[in-house]
Amino acid sequence: MRSSPTRMVTGRRALLAAPAAALLPRPVQARAAQTGGPAREAGVFETLLTRATQLLTGYDTDPADPDVAAALGRLETAATDLWQRLDRSTSRTALWSDLSPVTEPGNFGQSYTRLRTLALAWATPGTGLSASEEVADALVGALRFLHDEAYHAQAQESGNWWFWEIGAPRALLDSCVLVRAHVPADDLSRYLAAVDRFCPGPDRRTNSPSLSETGANRADKCLIVALRGLLGRDEGKLASARDGLSDTRDSGRNTLFGYVTSGDGFYEDGSFVQHEAVAYTGSYGNVLLTGVAQAIALLAECPWAVTDPRVEVVYDAVEKSFAPLVFDGLMADAVRGRAVSREQESDHTAGAALISAVLLLAESAPAARAKRWRALVKGWLERNRSYPYVDEADVPQVVRAKALLADGHVRPAERPASHVVFADMDRVVHRRPRWALALSLSSRRIAGYEAGNGENLHGWYTGDGMTYLYTEDDLGQFGDGFWPTVDPYRLPGTTVEVRHREDAGTGAGTGLYLPSNRVAGGAALEGRYGVSAMELIGVEGSPRAKKAWFFLDNALVALGAGIRAGEGRRVETVVENRNLHAHGTSALRVDGVRMPGAQGWSKAFDRAGWAHLEGVGGYVFPAGAALRALREERTGAWRDINTGADTAGGSRPLTRRYLTLWFDHGVSPTDGGYAYVVLPGASVAATARWRVSRPVRVAANSPTVQAVESRRDGLTAAQFWQAGTAAGLATDGPASVVVRRGRGEATVSVADPSRTADRVTVRLPFPVRSFLSGDDTVSLTPGRHPLLTVAVGGSRGHTHHARLR
Repeated sequence: MRSSPTRMVTGRRALLAAPAAALLPRPVQARAAQTGGPAREAGVFETLLTRATQLLTGYDTDPADPDVAAALGRLETAATDLWQRLDRSTSRTALWSDLSPVTEPGNFGQSYTRLRTLALAWATPGTGLSASEEVADALVGALRFLHDEAYHAQAQESGNWWFWEIGAPRALLDSCVLVRAHVPADDLSRYLAAVDRFCPGPDRRTNSPSLSETGANRADKCLIVALRGLLGRDEGKLASARDGLSDTRDSGRNTLFGYVTSGDGFYEDGSFVQHEAVAYTGSYGNVLLTGVAQAIALLAECPWAVTDPRVEVVYDAVEKSFAPLVFDGLMADAVRGRAVSREQESDHTAGAALISAVLLLAESAPAARAKRWRALVKGWLERNRSYPYVDEADVPQVVRAKALLADGHVRPAERPASHVVFADMDRVVHRRPRWALALSLSSRRIAGYEAGNGENLHGWYTGDGMTYLYTEDDLGQFGDGFWPTVDPYRLPGTTVEVRHREDAGTGAGTGLYLPSNRVAGGAALEGRYGVSAMELIGVEGSPRAKKAWFFLDNALVALGAGIRAGEGRRVETVVENRNLHAHGTSALRVDGVRMPGAQGWSKAFDRAGWAHLEGVGGYVFPAGAALRALREERTGAWRDINTGADTAGGSRPLTRRYLTLWFDHGVSPTDGGYAYVVLPGASVAATARWRVSRPVRVAANSPTVQAVESRRDGLTAAQFWQAGTAAGLATDGPASVVVRRGRGEATVSVADPSRTADRVTVRLPFPVRSFLSGDDTVSLTPGRHPLLTVAVGGSRGHTHHARLR
């Protein structure tokens, strides 16, 4: 696979569920007063260590509560299994036989993680291992063994840096916090020396001192340094941990409490990027949010409390960055990067991690924010009956969630109707009360996919315009074995060549595939409608296509034009590839005729007008289409797509049924195209009516301009790839334009997703007298054929708005 330009970056395992339990403190007041007097007085270190323990194990819990008892049971089951398999012999060469040799970073890293689970069960009242002297002695011996054999101050980093600098030290310190009364002082001193060797501070990468830590990695290291400071009674380390969140060392250049305009971190439009060019809100973003929430909780009301007022940036992110990407507690896979290949980290576990972080952060946030967050979370919790949060949560998380659910003063927030363009990470989310759709794009700025360290081996097309449709009736679409069983060459929304690809990311480290196209993004109107586009330029420059998506009240219109490919290459565009789960029998109708339900059935339709898939919705082909359809059972294993050192999937075969709809553009197309409409949740009758009534007209679909008109909404939207005219609109250069008229006014949104122009002029097809409101980047020349001039230069593809009369 040619992946130029490819940017190699070092990898890490996302801590979506680590530490073993999210830190959940007693409520604290925002910006609480710090404890007076020197830290040496009043045993502040022991006070904070007790808090750290309680944050891991919980407090004020009722073991008689059936949900708490179930959480205790899950912890006991996991820990008992580890205890029974732990090698406690004097001749051992590893703690667990499957983690040998123990000197391998992945093996000692996972060994520490398992010891933390054992320590948590030992320290949590109500498990069968609680307070056992035998378990405590074994933990002390096991920690000593790992230090002597693998992780000590004299060792040299090898393999994945993350195990040395984040994974191992965090699990080691958590374990020491939990069993600290039993750890000999000399042992603890040696363990802290090892941590000092590999994670001396939060600001720099130890194996590459010129590299500053950013985003989630910085948040992780701040927590490690804070715990090391507590265990070592070191005020300087605690100050370093607090200051690392704000990056005082480098004058705030890598602060977690600020916006970025490139590279890693939060952007003002809500985007979150890690590894320089990957949309990672639902993975690394989760880790960052969790880390900040933990730091605030751990250090509250002490001399090292987090008081940076810029923490408001993280508070804003809850509603601006995260909430738009959550559907009933599921985190959109479109922003989880290579984490989608991890068997233990599904969309619902990522959503659960976010819920835990938000509820924790709410304890320190201003009251108005906390109220809104709890309403959001309560809605997610109550609506997600497929993956109940409390059925998988740890003890402290269960207690917090149940308190929220029982609080009659918190009214659950409804699902929103919104349209959000995350221009700085090439992602789009369109939401309606019963469904949501995420669109995953890529460009020379944002990676098509990330793979490495054995992860995400088949992620080749996940950033090529993949559409993720979530419906209220099927919350398991992407979480139920989708990634190991779906045909990775036929992801919904993508246009691909029929060719074999070698596994990606099989080597050490992680790499990004950055395509060469400039255009990716679009314009949003009124936070409700939008147009987005991507110039597809595939690997080795083929295939090529102009792809556009138009987001309406109850529909998505997808257009493709200028599709071409190299000699001998067949090209397909995938309308849908729906996971019907292990035994699904959803009926497919094409032009009203029910198709066979047998697995292996396929058919080519010369001119299909519409199709309907039971339980999903309708698909309309405005001009008729040569449609292909297939029912198949596909079998795969998680290990097929992830062989990572600590994230490798299981080898057990999974079988899922799929219904696939696609267009075959033939071999070596030179000017192929397509048009289809997705009607989520529509009935058979509604789909048929839509096809006849044609409430949306495709006004243009060429390599110059693609446009639609929705008469019912008074809406016209167009993607201009160059200067052109369509549906009465005209521009003098590339632009995304959305216009809506009604009640004597018009609203207009314009963006330049190519980021190549300084200005773009839009001619409107109706008279305008005055500029009522809008951005100062927009100017109006009124008249019968008015002109809007938009200063798009430097706006990084963001939308410019105007309201006219």
